[in-house]
Amino acid sequence: MSDLFAAADYPSLAALAAAEAACTRCPLYRDATRVVPGEGPRDATLMFVGEQPGEEEDRTGRPFVGPAGRVFDAALARVGIARDQVFVTNAVKHFKFIRRGRRRIHQKPAVSEIDHCRWWLDLERGLLRPRLVVAMGATAARGVFRRQLAIAATRGTVRAVEGGHGLVTIHPSYLLRLDDDAAKRREWNAFLDDLAVARDWLAGA
Repeated sequence: MSDLFAAADYPSLAALAAAEAACTRCPLYRDATRVVPGEGPRDATLMFVGEQPGEEEDRTGRPFVGPAGRVFDAALARVGIARDQVFVTNAVKHFKFIRRGRRRIHQKPAVSEIDHCRWWLDLERGLLRPRLVVAMGATAARGVFRRQLAIAATRGTVRAVEGGHGLVTIHPSYLLRLDDDAAKRREWNAFLDDLAVARDWLAGA
């Protein structure tokens, strides 16, 4: 693993989370309530990377506890992956939004924000050294693979990535945005298939 993943200054996830809380590498820290570090066991062999915290994650400081997190938990349960055995994080650690009255509306992170925040994602990977990293959505794919990837063309296949192996799939929030029931069932089953690939690859690796 390259020096990019050197984690000597952060010997524990707690130390890394404390450093993330003081981050000013991009402007997103100014408006977010708090940083949302990754969560899970230090010895996790499987890491999931999402886009960024949402409203509930920003309030609680925990990743994937909002509506998309509940879809994610249901999918993990369906394919037999225990959430408390995996590490869950985001490519961007602060909530990006615009205000509309009292509401805070999610905004997609800019490429520069993803690239600045990769520093922390790389350090998380350096501490855990997971055997497989699952990038959920285009933002996560850029954070993990360091370039833009077409999700439809690359999903569900384990491929080499610096420091190990990675797999691309959709972000669970995509399922929440689908209005057509048939499309939702189709994409839900495809998401389950991608997670099953990750499960089976780890079992056989």
